[in-house]
Amino acid sequence: MLLHIIARGKIARSPEAELLDRYAKRITWPFKHSELPDTGGKVPPPVQTPMREVLLDERGKAMSSEEFAALLGRWRDEGVRECRFLIGAADGHGDEARARADHLLCFGKMTWPHLMARAMLAEQLWRATAILAGHPYHRSG
Repeated sequence: MLLHIIARGKIARSPEAELLDRYAKRITWPFKHSELPDTGGKVPPPVQTPMREVLLDERGKAMSSEEFAALLGRWRDEGVRECRFLIGAADGHGDEARARADHLLCFGKMTWPHLMARAMLAEQLWRATAILAGHPYHRSG
């Protein structure tokens, strides 16, 4: 299953970009990162179908790493070919995008910078795939 982060704004050369790259290289599943301008621009068409769309959103559900891994594992086992993770601009996502999404995800009640959210998401994607592979990186508890 392709894990595809689609984010508004340019990450350029930054410490957050280095973190994103570090974790992206560790993900053993197919992975893609796409950027859109802060406003306008079109979300790229699905690379693979069937597809699931996850919005990072303050109204979303906070999940443990194990719950997140289980969700990805279930979708993979159901034959989903692409899972897209959309990170919005400063004002987040509109009601239409939220209604269309398969899942709303948040990283807790705090507000995180968009660049940091990308790096955190990449780490959680790596952690989830490691959990599903039985890798000892993740420790519960």
